[in-house]
Amino acid sequence: MKIKEQYKVRQMAGESVVIMQGKQGSDLTRIISLNDSALYLWNAIEGKEFNVDIVAGLLAEHYGIDDDMAQRDAARWIDKLDECGLIEE
Repeated sequence: MKIKEQYKVRQMAGESVVIMQGKQGSDLTRIISLNDSALYLWNAIEGKEFNVDIVAGLLAEHYGIDDDMAQRDAARWIDKLDECGLIEE
């Protein structure tokens, strides 16, 4: 899977938010805000193919958490991306 190319992270009012590039008169009724962990993962995988194992590895390495917790957190994060329509298979 991969993050859809039309979505980019921008800084707005001190927050990291996901926006769709190139839409004139963008619909801002739905803003997706990223916390520090989500932003770290987004930046690490943007433009690359990824799966749960890759994301879990990033979490385990960066935060020093065990593999089980990293796998659960990675799966939840990917599920949220999918729920928001931000990834493609």
